[in-house]
Amino acid sequence: MSRSTTEFLTPPERIILPLLELKGINAFYGAEQALENISLQVNEGEIVGLLGGDGSGKSTLLKVILGLLRARTGEVMLDGKAITLSSTKEITRRGVVAVPDRKQIFPNLTIEENLGLGVDMHRGRSLVREDLQRLYRLFPRLRDRRHQRAGMLNAGELEMLALGRALMSRPRLICIDEPTMGLATSCTRRLLDKIKQVNRLGVTILLVGQNPDFVLNIASKVYILQNGALIAQDVVNALRDNHPALQRHTGQRSA
Repeated sequence: MSRSTTEFLTPPERIILPLLELKGINAFYGAEQALENISLQVNEGEIVGLLGGDGSGKSTLLKVILGLLRARTGEVMLDGKAITLSSTKEITRRGVVAVPDRKQIFPNLTIEENLGLGVDMHRGRSLVREDLQRLYRLFPRLRDRRHQRAGMLNAGELEMLALGRALMSRPRLICIDEPTMGLATSCTRRLLDKIKQVNRLGVTILLVGQNPDFVLNIASKVYILQNGALIAQDVVNALRDNHPALQRHTGQRSA
């Protein structure tokens, strides 16, 4: 082949794999099916929402992603490689973490001691200190109260502490479950801003909840789960346009 011919050859397209992908997940609690044929994708750098009411299967889906519950059939993929049978420890080591429920914060430990529980002990002290200082720049309220017991924090501050603890492991993907539950409107707005900041730092986010206003204000793509099955998936702008599935989920028209 002549040189002039090769200069005009189109290079092969680069295949970009989703950071996280679920393919046909079916999960059970005993004989009862909890998830039915769930497939979804989370691309690197995205904030993806998962909406659903109580009993829709949201928490079960997080358990499957994190290796806490084995799918009976289907695959969970990270960077195109199956992690379906991986342990929770291995999945965490590969950069997928969950923000713990506020109740999992240790109230008798200080804020800084709670944050230390999220640290990978294989990192040196100097790197841990750097991570802590970056975290305090992101959450100045935690910095100012770092020596106080976590039990003295309000619900919004506890949610930020839980998010901060997850960040101390240097994750690639954070799964956040019901972050606005029980929060006042002002706390919800502050938390929304903090999650956006975390995402701008390069952390991909799967946001799980039943507050459509919160999720639609932050996510670029949303999946809607009902009775263990996906009933809709779309970009946020399409869902905002009075999407029937969103109306069924919220019981009202989307604002």
